[in-house]
Amino acid sequence: MQYVDGFVVPVPNKNLAAYRRLARKAGKIWMEYGALAYVECVGDDVKPGKVTSFPQSVKLKPDETVIFSWIVYKSRAHRDRVNKQVMADPRLAGMDPKTLPFDGKRMIWGGFKGLVEY
Repeated sequence: MQYVDGFVVPVPNKNLAAYRRLARKAGKIWMEYGALAYVECVGDDVKPGKVTSFPQSVKLKPDETVIFSWIVYKSRAHRDRVNKQVMADPRLAGMDPKTLPFDGKRMIWGGFKGLVEY
């Protein structure tokens, strides 16, 4: 069963083009090191909830949109190997959290074991 890293990121609308460039670059790197899939999606039908929601999870501001992303691996061990290589890649070495096109402090992420798969 596959393993997935999932992410929810608040991105200012004015930074969507910059985020797309970063995501394309990152996606190519993850795939080079063996990720099975790399997907970035921009919110389209994402409404605030009464109790919880994607916007509430990242404290979305009025001028922002939610990005929902995931990376697929063969297993957790495979994910750990791929991520180790990605984090050591010099193409990502210059990424300063202060210059990212989103607020990394409000990003949520985690690793997930497969439960049902077709």
